[in-house]
Amino acid sequence: MNIEMIRAANDRLEGHVRRTPLLNSPFLDEIAGRRVWVKPECLQHTGSFKFRGGWSAVSAMDADVRKHGVLAFSSGNHAQGVALAASRHGVPAVIIMPSDAPQMKIDNTRALGAEVVLYDRATEDRDAISAGILAERRLTLIKPFDDAMVIAGQGTCGLEIAEQAREEGIGHADVLVCCGGGGFASGIALALESDAPGLRVRPAEPEGFDDMARSLASGAIERNDRQSGSLCDAILTPQPGAMTFPILSRLAGPGLVVTEDEAMHAVALAFSRLKLVAEPGGAVALAAALFHSGEIEGEDVIVTISGGNVDADVFRQALERFGG
Repeated sequence: MNIEMIRAANDRLEGHVRRTPLLNSPFLDEIAGRRVWVKPECLQHTGSFKFRGGWSAVSAMDADVRKHGVLAFSSGNHAQGVALAASRHGVPAVIIMPSDAPQMKIDNTRALGAEVVLYDRATEDRDAISAGILAERRLTLIKPFDDAMVIAGQGTCGLEIAEQAREEGIGHADVLVCCGGGGFASGIALALESDAPGLRVRPAEPEGFDDMARSLASGAIERNDRQSGSLCDAILTPQPGAMTFPILSRLAGPGLVVTEDEAMHAVALAFSRLKLVAEPGGAVALAAALFHSGEIEGEDVIVTISGGNVDADVFRQALERFGG
């Protein structure tokens, strides 16, 4: 996994992916005690950064392989990214999703043309289900984070951050990245290593699902005790990826961990101050910047809002509780 793969993915994504802006609000700066720069990947196609990796992976396939279709497993955002990429390439997609995924994500994945297979993540084996489908239909698996082409696609966001930081005169800053398995964070870290070495990735996670933070601290892959039970569903994974963890061990700073309430408060603030719709899992990096400022150094901090696919009742709950 290297910068050349990210640059090649960037070429394949040209004209297909949105170049999201870098936003700032003095109201958020005041809360954080420094300038907060927000990279809103909630404005990306399908409402999350995952379209970058989905398009990168599908577009990199040999045409004879791609025509049989693709398979992915996801709680929603990777599902939608792969589904749209497959649809635009004119190939079938099968997406294996947990039955407790937000209904909007399930509905959107189907609306994008994918066949959705639901499973109970507490009692059924996702890998066993996918293995049977792969063997029967000759599909190609696109993993949600431990896939070189997916990481390369997510790294294109890092190329944009590096360029936008230069335009704003930001030479040194922590870049807080919402983190599940680490594909987004590791891709961005590789891009920044090359194009903006003064910027350092810091993975951000929800309390109780902080496997990456614990793994970075211990130097070995740590596993979560639970795999469900948080509103931050978009970034719940069992453990860091075999490909992503070594990258982040080398390039990332210490992980940051936020409470679910802090993530929900960040959802409300993103809406009231930036007019952005974020999902709780997509707002953990912003929550870390706003409510854990003592764990961050420097005059600037850059954060990703990784997704905005939030159910209406959860969004309403965030606004009612915290009101921005």
